[in-house]
Amino acid sequence: MDKTFRAIWVEEVAPGKYDQRVVRRRLDDLPDHPLLLAVSHSSLNYKDALSAFGNRAITREYPHTPGIDAVGEVLEDRSDTYAPGERLLVTGYDLGMNTPGGLAERIAIPPDWALPLPEGLTARESMILGTAGLTAGLCVDKLLEAGARPEDGEVLVTGATGGVGSIAVALLAKLGFRVAAVTGKLESSGFLTGLGAWKVLDRESLAPFASKAMAKPLWAWAVDTAGGETLFNVIKSLAYGGGVAACGMASGAQFQANVFPFILRGISLLGVDSVELPLEKKAATWEKLAGDWNIGEKLQSIAEDISLEQAPEFLARLHRGHGIGRYVVDMAL
Repeated sequence: MDKTFRAIWVEEVAPGKYDQRVVRRRLDDLPDHPLLLAVSHSSLNYKDALSAFGNRAITREYPHTPGIDAVGEVLEDRSDTYAPGERLLVTGYDLGMNTPGGLAERIAIPPDWALPLPEGLTARESMILGTAGLTAGLCVDKLLEAGARPEDGEVLVTGATGGVGSIAVALLAKLGFRVAAVTGKLESSGFLTGLGAWKVLDRESLAPFASKAMAKPLWAWAVDTAGGETLFNVIKSLAYGGGVAACGMASGAQFQANVFPFILRGISLLGVDSVELPLEKKAATWEKLAGDWNIGEKLQSIAEDISLEQAPEFLARLHRGHGIGRYVVDMAL
């Protein structure tokens, strides 16, 4: 077994300044967890970009290897949970946060962080989805559990060109919903309509709601990936009995609220977590994404394949808010 491997290495080179590059590391550098995987593919997420640029709420200590997603083959499992050669999928938990992550050719993790790769998905397809796809699936699940039906009216998706947003648009469209996709990148309208969006809106169209206690009811349901003021503007403009699945904070971690939408329209705020979710719940959502919820060719249109050496450039793009769709890191490129 090769004792060295390539990995992204994030280092604080001056106070508040972080460098990202590919280095060779040794297996001995990995934590002493029982399960060792040879990573074939990873993906880039906004959380990875935060880690790569020194966000201490994500990653406490540097140098560090980010990457909250990984798929690969078992090289060794001292717990005897998995056999060598099995292909496993890992998303969330502490991977890529304070545990060396999937932007590397090798990871060492606890066995209860991993799932067998679902039938119906290739390794690459599982990373087109990754944490973003899992989160989008969980958001849709939340809406369905709350009673959402296509005949209710339009479903709003904010941050629609991002990883979670783009998959949510495609998934909701597959399930028969009319999707209003909100983006700050109107030049990508064709990308969103290609995924099934019913209409595309400029995110500035929500801004006038900020000064109002409530807005005209416009959407039956919503998926919000932005947080901050955007989230409450969405809440204000939901129709009676509607709800929003909230899963992100790209626009901020806090928002100012009042009780009127909740007590006058019965609106529900539905929180979604994909990180510490019990493994069996993750597995159930992955089975849907691989089966009845498989978005097929649309999944391919969301993805761009990059090499590990290109990852720093694309992490910077995500950090600046310029990402579109999903970036899959292929270790063979």
